[in-house]
Amino acid sequence: MSSPRHAIASIEGEYRRYRSLGEGVIDQLSQEELVVHGSSESLSIATLVWHISGNLESRFTDFLTADGEKPWRHRETEFEDRQVSRDALIDKWDRGWAVLFEALDPLVDEDLARSITIRDVPLTIAEALHRSLAHASYHVGQMAYIGKMLRGEEWHYLSIPPGGSAAYNANPTLEKGLGGAR
Repeated sequence: MSSPRHAIASIEGEYRRYRSLGEGVIDQLSQEELVVHGSSESLSIATLVWHISGNLESRFTDFLTADGEKPWRHRETEFEDRQVSRDALIDKWDRGWAVLFEALDPLVDEDLARSITIRDVPLTIAEALHRSLAHASYHVGQMAYIGKMLRGEEWHYLSIPPGGSAAYNANPTLEKGLGGAR
């Protein structure tokens, strides 16, 4: 009898939801909008993609056996201004998420109490996953905010639009991963 994956599947579902939301932002923006800064104090979508992906690649490469902050990761360079093509941006985005999902695939709920390290600090897998999920959702939220600022009235809401609660409640398609990804 195999071990259950209820909690792991729930966490994985939330990662997939935020990946889909990020892709919903990317898909709405032009090449130029992907690399522009929403304001003098904000990052570009390209910079956020580089950071999210860099974090996922570092944290989840050899997830169970190596520290989550890899010596080959150069975090500060993730925040450099970059001019990249849409294809390069999507490749980078996909690479980070692929490493994450590959690491999650063999996990079962009983693994959540196991210990890993990030920057030599021991964490349970549960703590590491919740921390990572919060990090990804924070930055995807930034992406959505920047995207909405850039697109203005042309923005297509990625969740329930203002004034749309009643219609959504009648057909809740975004619940439990029912919304589609790119």
